[in-house]
Amino acid sequence: MGKKDRQLSVFSLGGINEIGKNMYVVQYENDIIVIDCGSKFPDESLLGIDLIVPDITYLLENSDKVRALIITHGHEDHIGGIPYIRRQLNMPIFATRLTLGLIEGKLREAGLLADTELMEIDSNSKIELGNITSTFFKTNHSIPDCLGVVFHTPEGTVVHTGDFKFDLTPVNNQYPDIHKMAEIGQKGVLLLLSESTNAERPGFTPSESNVGKHIEEAFHKAKQKVFIATFASNVHRLQQVIDAAEATNRKLALLGRSMVNVVRIASELGYLTVPEGMLVEAGEVDRLPSDRIAILCTGSQGEPMAALSRLSRSNYRQVEIMRGDTVILSSSPIPGNERNVSRTVDNLFSLGAEVIYGSSSVTGMHVSGHGSQEELKLMLTLMKPRYFIPIHGEFRMLHQHRKLAEAVGIDPANIFILNNGDVVDIKEEAATQSRKVTAGNTLVDGLGDVGNIVLRDRKQLSEEGILIVVILLSKTDGKILSGPDIISRGFVYVRELEDLIDQASILAAETINRLQAEKVNQWNALKINVKEVLGRYFYEKTGRRPIILTIITEF
Repeated sequence: MGKKDRQLSVFSLGGINEIGKNMYVVQYENDIIVIDCGSKFPDESLLGIDLIVPDITYLLENSDKVRALIITHGHEDHIGGIPYIRRQLNMPIFATRLTLGLIEGKLREAGLLADTELMEIDSNSKIELGNITSTFFKTNHSIPDCLGVVFHTPEGTVVHTGDFKFDLTPVNNQYPDIHKMAEIGQKGVLLLLSESTNAERPGFTPSESNVGKHIEEAFHKAKQKVFIATFASNVHRLQQVIDAAEATNRKLALLGRSMVNVVRIASELGYLTVPEGMLVEAGEVDRLPSDRIAILCTGSQGEPMAALSRLSRSNYRQVEIMRGDTVILSSSPIPGNERNVSRTVDNLFSLGAEVIYGSSSVTGMHVSGHGSQEELKLMLTLMKPRYFIPIHGEFRMLHQHRKLAEAVGIDPANIFILNNGDVVDIKEEAATQSRKVTAGNTLVDGLGDVGNIVLRDRKQLSEEGILIVVILLSKTDGKILSGPDIISRGFVYVRELEDLIDQASILAAETINRLQAEKVNQWNALKINVKEVLGRYFYEKTGRRPIILTIITEF
């Protein structure tokens, strides 16, 4: 092995300058360990796309070096990409008990469970992966069983915090391993990767236990049905909703596929305690007294097809929101989702519902699962890293986190603000950032990847429409028997622009006749020429470039 290869390299394939699709890589010599494999939802510009997952070109090119995938916790932005990446790259997956349960469900649905090696870990685990030894420490977040990861390499120690806050009164009594974190820092940390989601928020993030009393109070005040929307994976919040329903003698219905799945898995594994007989099917809601039912649903981010959005449009077949019902949004909008959430809230008010929404500090219905500035500084102080990379946040959050690091004494020259794909190489304890690896988005439609060409066509279809040109030729002499007939979809309204379409039909016929006179009879050549002629014609007349599809048949 060359001298050049004996170095420690750390980089991100997703999760820097964005919220979602987290994936980080630690490599020493020929050993690669991947941390997290998340997904994120597309914005409105990505037409027809279901999910965005990381581009793993680098991992595929170095598949023989990939030793394992370690998952810090079970949120979608950390496990959502596993079924899609697993189809291309098979590697052992290490995760805690609840996280493994959620991953198993995804792999089973994708038909990949039997061929995937799943290994359970906890905060006391120690795993040897080539030249890298991994140990762990407990953190708090908005889902149980969260871990920070410590990578012990010949070059030095690398720490990845995962998502965290310091909750000293956690709902599930899983306290953060503060003493272990301090011990790790005392032994020496070469490089720290720490999340930056709340780097702009001063102070400390309140405890999740504060939310339960506000939920129960709202349940007591509600005179009719109570609908509460939150993230399905926020198991602590789900338990507090269950407790509030029990305290107010209400049955509980679950709406939304992910909500049903998470409650089932978490209950089976002992992370949720649901009183016997409390859960009812959605179809039973209307048969129960309205003041004795609560509905726990997905859709707190205004996702158009999620349960709460459909309820707000009176488009949920089994359950209906009536005037006087109470609706609680137990979440804060993720950046970019504000418009969808506002639209849902407006729809709920139009139905006559009592809606509890807005700032969590006002309603008390939500607290963040991410540490605020004082907690980020505490993590930095406990770990005392020589080098620091802020991760998991948009650029403004990363830069704010850098200021926090400088405030607790880290040398500004040792802090790296990166893009996905930027590699930090450390050799003989000297860190440099001078190279990149392939990183970006893989767009998933169904179970398949969608390339830029397909996405470009979808965008053109949405903006310019499509024209279909149908031509019937004679088998004997190749002459036009019928057409060209032109069908417009999303381009122009044919009845109002008949002359435009008629002239285009004439141009298409003239093009076919001219080419045949020149002894050009190959269908592909005929289609290309018709498309070019009509493309120029329609652009001159309308200033638009529809997709033109030419269909030639023989009779």
